Amino acid sequence: QVQLVESGGGLVQAGDSLRLSCAASGRVAMAWFRQAPGKEREFVVGISSNGGNTDYADSVKGRFTISRDNTKNTVYLQMNSLKPEDTAVYYCAAGGSHWYNYVLRRKNDYATWGQGTQVTVSS
Repeated sequence: QVQLVESGGGLVQAGDSLRLSCAASGRVAMAWFRQAPGKEREFVVGISSNGGNTDYADSVKGRFTISRDNTKNTVYLQMNSLKPEDTAVYYCAAGGSHWYNYVLRRKNDYATWGQGTQVTVSS
């Protein structure tokens, strides 16, 4: 089973940037979800296993960028122009190794999750 190790996160001010990393033990499609207090866990962005396809939630388009380094099996989430409403626990999730050219948005499609990292954006 794929294992995930997340890093990054922290406390920043509105307009600042942060980068999250998620290292996997294999080459699989990966995604970031987030969960704010009292809310459902929601899809943020995902990337296919070959890195050729990405999918972004409308709320982060133009501000967040996902990328992957397949030599390290690591996915990065660059978050720019952060807003207070981006405050949440961010979770990395592993999808299928055969998701070569697509990304899925449903959390139930992801079998393995990272431990979560807190991102707090102050106004």
